[in-house]
Amino acid sequence: MRSVPLGLREGAYGLGANRFEVATRVVVPAALSGIVAAAILGASRALGETMIVTIAAGQMPNLSWNPLEAMEAMTAFIVQVSLGDTPRGTIEYSTIFAIGSVLFLATLVLNVFAQWLLARFREEYE
Repeated sequence: MRSVPLGLREGAYGLGANRFEVATRVVVPAALSGIVAAAILGASRALGETMIVTIAAGQMPNLSWNPLEAMEAMTAFIVQVSLGDTPRGTIEYSTIFAIGSVLFLATLVLNVFAQWLLARFREEYE
């Protein structure tokens, strides 16, 4: 929000807007692309953070749409399965790569969406 030029704020003040109006009607819309990009980047990064997700989810290999049930993070599952000696060609071996691919695609989609959103709503000032 600091990237919004001072001239934009001063122009709003010159038109009679108070601090709250300048913040909500000028600064936030001008900085919206950066705010949304930061939120998406945070969500994308959270997909890769294993320990806090594992602790919060309960570390139980369970697939459910109910967020109140104990589950296991995908990255924690990869670590748990691959800690032992996983022979090539088994279902566990294939599962590691399938989950890794899903994580990669989810992160890629979020980053591409953030870049698109940033380019679409970016406002450049002189």
